[in-house]
Amino acid sequence: MESKPNLIVDLTFSFSLKIISFTEILESNKKYNMANQLFRSGTSIGANVREAQGAESKGDFRHKCKIAYKEAEETEYWLSLCKHADNYPFEESMYSDIKSIIKILGKIISSTH
Repeated sequence: MESKPNLIVDLTFSFSLKIISFTEILESNKKYNMANQLFRSGTSIGANVREAQGAESKGDFRHKCKIAYKEAEETEYWLSLCKHADNYPFEESMYSDIKSIIKILGKIISSTH
């Protein structure tokens, strides 16, 4: 049985893969603390979105999406620090991706009652 496409699941999975690659770049530049923070929050978004797919109720689904939203906000913060700090790598496409993910999660949360 094939599952139908799910935009937020697919987006957050792809974003997690980008986070893995980006944190390896940070580590190669000896930016270990930032790499750790970004890895944890950035991959947590997709994990929580995936967990929401098996939620026990609408309330549970919404709660898990809210956790993913909070992790996305935190990830945006770490990426913003990379953007503005001296001598840190930064990838504009990831910043754009996280903004989109935050918007989509916000819409999912606000439309789930």
